Amino acid sequence: MLKTHGRYDYSAITKRPDYSWPDGKRLAVHLCLNVEHFAFGEGLGNDYSLPQPQPNVRSYAWRDYGNRVGAWRLLEFADAYDLPYAMLINSELYDYCPELVAAYAERGHEIVGHGRTNAERQSDMKPDEERRAIFEATAAIEKHWGRKPLGWLAPYIAQTHDSLDLLKEAGYRYMMDWSLDDQPVWFRTKHGPILSVPYAHDLNDSVECVTRRTPSQLFCDNLIDQFDELYAESERRPLVMPIVLHSFILGQPHRLRQFRRVIEHVLRHRERIWLTRPGDICQHIEKLPAGIVPGSTKA
Repeated sequence: MLKTHGRYDYSAITKRPDYSWPDGKRLAVHLCLNVEHFAFGEGLGNDYSLPQPQPNVRSYAWRDYGNRVGAWRLLEFADAYDLPYAMLINSELYDYCPELVAAYAERGHEIVGHGRTNAERQSDMKPDEERRAIFEATAAIEKHWGRKPLGWLAPYIAQTHDSLDLLKEAGYRYMMDWSLDDQPVWFRTKHGPILSVPYAHDLNDSVECVTRRTPSQLFCDNLIDQFDELYAESERRPLVMPIVLHSFILGQPHRLRQFRRVIEHVLRHRERIWLTRPGDICQHIEKLPAGIVPGSTKA
């Protein structure tokens, strides 16, 4: 037998009990906006070229563009189209540009924990260090937002063997690190169940536009194809389509111009889909009877 994680059991999506989203809708669409802050001259950081020696001012400035310009542009974009975001934040933003996070919170966008900074990674930490990182990020959000976040996504989606237990211990009700399904799934932890809400790892602006160098036109065509296929399939089963953005990537004008096509295409179906936030998905799933969602009888 191969070593396993013990967090969930196998479940074929075609053989699960049926359910619907609010108002009988079948496809939930949520937009995750990653807004990140990086240390200067040290630590980790996304780059668009071969690694450069520190201080890598070119890459640092490119990423900081997301906080100075891109995130504000995407906020105006959300206002124009009446879009709900889940704003996945590094808590260091509260020290660097608190007015940015406040502007999103004031408009009702969900705040999701995304570590302290993307200059560090949980998988490089010892258990006590990881606990401190999670609890410090959570405390900062609670202090400024006025309530604890429901959800978490680790920087670089990098968990340790202890991460899920630590997240549940810190009061998290869902996480998005495990891109294993098109439906929510309950995971087991030492402190009770935590929900996995779908998140796009494969069709993700960072992976597509930076790592794979996919042209923004093709990336947006892929998003439209993803929506159309899931929309058709949702007649048979409830599904979730996450759309993952980064302020320093999709906040670039040429990419946002293409992304308008995606949003306008999706919004043509607005009355027939659930355009929502991952926290709302979590709360809907929590109200379903045991045995409906995978893991709900064994978590």
